[in-house]
Amino acid sequence: MESGRVAELGRPRWGGQRHRLEVWYATFTDPATGDGYWLHHEVVAPVADDARAYAHGWLSVFPNTGVPVTTRFGPSPPGEKGWFSAGDVLVEDGVLRGPCWDLTFTDDTPPLYTFPKLAWDRELLPAAQIVPYPAATFSGRVNDSRIDAARGALARIYGHGSAERWAWLHADLGDGDVVEIVAAAPRKRGPLSLRPLPVVRLRLDGEDWPSANLANAVTGRAHVDLPRWNVAVRARRRRLRASVVIPPARSVALTYVDPDGSTCTCTNSERASAELTLEAYHGGWRTERHWTLDGTAHAEVGTRP
Repeated sequence: MESGRVAELGRPRWGGQRHRLEVWYATFTDPATGDGYWLHHEVVAPVADDARAYAHGWLSVFPNTGVPVTTRFGPSPPGEKGWFSAGDVLVEDGVLRGPCWDLTFTDDTPPLYTFPKLAWDRELLPAAQIVPYPAATFSGRVNDSRIDAARGALARIYGHGSAERWAWLHADLGDGDVVEIVAAAPRKRGPLSLRPLPVVRLRLDGEDWPSANLANAVTGRAHVDLPRWNVAVRARRRRLRASVVIPPARSVALTYVDPDGSTCTCTNSERASAELTLEAYHGGWRTERHWTLDGTAHAEVGTRP
């Protein structure tokens, strides 16, 4: 059953317009095996008037031991079922189905607005991301593997396409605490190239920090590279420093195609590692919390040719 306002955030926005990209993606880690999973679903509406919109996506499995494997579906016409459908692939509230997966998910926590709520609601940016289910529990089947109480999230993206360069992290920090980080640079126009700006949402003891304010991104710092990237954000006498490693042997590199036909490469790992330090200022910086994640962080880096 749909859960009010949260379920509304999962419903499709695309209404037939040209030059649109809409994405639903789920990432989670199986606590029993350490395997990571990435389910990506998207609708692409090209710029050209004579090009039809299409739906496609993939399942990437990141085994605790072994090489990651990606299985694609589509392209096919966008369906009318649920939030997203393409052939036998379906996303709706609490359900993820496909040719080799059948999963349910639950989450009774509030959504995480990575970007300001107004920016998401009124589409004020070229693209924006939101996490309707930031502390989801996934159960069911993927291929021949039984999944039971895997922890992760289901997130959304809507806009005109991918950034010029970006980094992303989602991490379950334990005891209901989660963090979502997006560091992105807008599409390059002519010789002008802007640096990636980080937005951070840390849910700690039921409270979200910092406020979803793009001013925090302007004052923050991000260094986006592979295999390591890092960010630092400061707000209200606190600062968070995060260093993320995407091991080449634990990652997949996939080509994205934007509605305008341009391409970029997304290097993703659902078995990434991360170090996060939250500090508070009391006459000097003192460590408030520290987290070390080895193979349980969900992360990626996007680049263009």
